[in-house]
Amino acid sequence: MCGRYSLFTPPEELEDRFGATFDWRFSARYNAAPSQRLPVITDEVPEAFERFEWGLVPDWADDGATGIINARAETIDEKPSFRDAYDGRSPSAADTDGSRETPAAGRCLVPADGFYEWVETAEGKQPYRVAFADDRPFAMAGLWTRTEPGSASRQTGLDAFGGGADLEDDRGRPLETFTVVTTEPNDLVADLHHRMAVVLEPDDERRWLTGDDPRDVLTPHPADDLRAYPVSTAVNDPSTDVPSLIDPLET
Repeated sequence: MCGRYSLFTPPEELEDRFGATFDWRFSARYNAAPSQRLPVITDEVPEAFERFEWGLVPDWADDGATGIINARAETIDEKPSFRDAYDGRSPSAADTDGSRETPAAGRCLVPADGFYEWVETAEGKQPYRVAFADDRPFAMAGLWTRTEPGSASRQTGLDAFGGGADLEDDRGRPLETFTVVTTEPNDLVADLHHRMAVVLEPDDERRWLTGDDPRDVLTPHPADDLRAYPVSTAVNDPSTDVPSLIDPLET
């Protein structure tokens, strides 16, 4: 699974890399965690970075439903939670005159410059960071959905992680959420976990957003391109978000 990641690349570099712009102030994240509002690029607005909450809540979910942080690539076109987002065919409610409908679900890019996995050891779970050697940013494949106010409650998200959601007054705002797509691990990540985030090739990013059926891009990224190294267990606490979290653990 992918349960934490980092994104500390400066916003101007992210804008250049992804061809999208920020109209809000982005702050570096060294420990991005579920229930936080984080940057995504959607198929609906591919020219902008938007802020969606990590933990997808389908529009048909019961009130108080917990958001889903990962979606298996093998079944995203089958599972009810993800099928409409993958197909991009779930419209939100039309205007009262029936003249306009806007997408309520679709695909997205989730920018990151590293992600964390945990390994069981005799001393407990040891976190590792997986990233490119130069920490360059990349896009993880994602799915998003929008739920109108009153149709579902904000998910509890970080309860399982011992933290809390971003503190913002979101009353009256649609609940916009996303999930990270995972696939089989490459040889590097296989030593850490049995799943890994789909790290898209740059040339595949727009196809993921707009292609008719781009499942063939949901493959493990080559292991030779990535490195993995142990980091401090301070990353276990989602309320801890400091630059030292990405430093290699001294052994």
